[in-house]
Amino acid sequence: VQLQASGGGLVQAGGSLRISCEVFGRTFNRYRYFIGWFRQAPGKEREFVAALKWHEGTTYYSDSVEGRFTISRDNAELRMYLQMNTLTHEDAAVYYCAAATGIVAGTIRRPSEYKYWGQGTQVTVSS
Repeated sequence: VQLQASGGGLVQAGGSLRISCEVFGRTFNRYRYFIGWFRQAPGKEREFVAALKWHEGTTYYSDSVEGRFTISRDNAELRMYLQMNTLTHEDAAVYYCAAATGIVAGTIRRPSEYKYWGQGTQVTVSS
């Protein structure tokens, strides 16, 4: 399974941005995979942002983004999206998409649970 994130860029505080992640690979079984977004700002640890259980569409969010960000997927195109609204400087980071199988909801926020990672896309928030 390979992942490719795109769509990052510069946005003003209070603005919106949508980033996407394309999933590649014939081994991707949509009935088994969780797909998530993580982010990492300079000098900080990688942190969970949002995830979804691909087949069911069940979504999970960190407290810091719930209500502002929306994770979704296009089942036909094998793409995942993160719609980010009301962005703040605290949201500026490199955003990574990741994929995992065999995890439970209780561990979905742990980066170590995800086996496959995309290359990251930079989100910058200006004043």
